[in-house]
Amino acid sequence: MSDRLTQVQQVNSFWFEELSPKDWWVKSEKLDQEIKNRFGQLHELAKKGGLADMRTTAENRLAEIIILDQFSRNIYRDQAEAFSCDELALNLAMEAVEVGDDLKLPQTQRSFLYMPYMHSESLEVHDKAVKLFESSGLADNLKFEHAHRDIIVRFGRYPHRNKALGRESTEEEVEFLSKPGSSF
Repeated sequence: MSDRLTQVQQVNSFWFEELSPKDWWVKSEKLDQEIKNRFGQLHELAKKGGLADMRTTAENRLAEIIILDQFSRNIYRDQAEAFSCDELALNLAMEAVEVGDDLKLPQTQRSFLYMPYMHSESLEVHDKAVKLFESSGLADNLKFEHAHRDIIVRFGRYPHRNKALGRESTEEEVEFLSKPGSSF
């Protein structure tokens, strides 16, 4: 087994076995640094398409998506680069759905395969996400998808990304962001 394959397989073990669900959603400099230290080189490789030959199983596809979608947010927290792999992660997720690899995964893992849909700023993509979360019986995720979609309907983008991406916030966005629970 190659070193790269071992590393890819360690991504899912780390994400789904070493971490608790609470860890996935809490802002933690310690966790961000751990992900950077353990998976930073793999992340760089994934950004350049260097894991394409690993897409032979649903689990490996999921690991690549987690690297690009979730790990980007940890490694580059509060920076524009946190979102720089979103399009690539979304394309990989769409490809996985197209070949049915999403249906080979347990629900919790499947929800992370669908996460790039939720992170998109495209309403069309969110409409697909609603269907995916509905058809998979992921009720909690569906609730969050609706909340994300509502923000896209309202603003056409995620206002909480504006600062990191150097985008000017509208008055309506500033007001929205001042309310508790406005950011994810």
